[in-house]
Amino acid sequence: MKVLFLSAVDFEDLELIYPLHRIKEEGHEVYIASFEKGHITGKHGYQVKVDLTFDEVNPEEFDALVLPGGKAPERVRINEKAVAIARKMFKEGKPVASICHGPQILISAGVLKGRKGTSTITIKDDMINAGCEWINSEVVVDGNWVSSRHPGDLYAWMREFIKLLK
Repeated sequence: MKVLFLSAVDFEDLELIYPLHRIKEEGHEVYIASFEKGHITGKHGYQVKVDLTFDEVNPEEFDALVLPGGKAPERVRINEKAVAIARKMFKEGKPVASICHGPQILISAGVLKGRKGTSTITIKDDMINAGCEWINSEVVVDGNWVSSRHPGDLYAWMREFIKLLK
């Protein structure tokens, strides 16, 4: 499977790097998309290579989507192409994983109404206002969407997302 990550500078390092390697470990191809090619740097200084710009992404070519947290989702959600990618993949029922602030992209995509999920507590009200039933749990699985709150939930988040990839 081909798994797409949407991110930008100031991503939460663990929330991008852990799933990147965990998904690769399962034998899947991983691609990172951002505003421009090169590298993006996380909040704690780790860098990852950007494979594609948002404009270069064809969501039809990808089987699943990962939305790491940190400050990056706040930046990503202002890019119409990135939001359109997330909307299309989510609505098509492709596996989508979000953690921490990652659901901000899904809020902007307008896909959370009637869904159950979780996030960092700081965007709880935003998720509720978007029509999501917010649940304070280490992981929430609602159909094709797997969500978690913070780095302490990484093991549960990826455990459930990997199940969707199989």
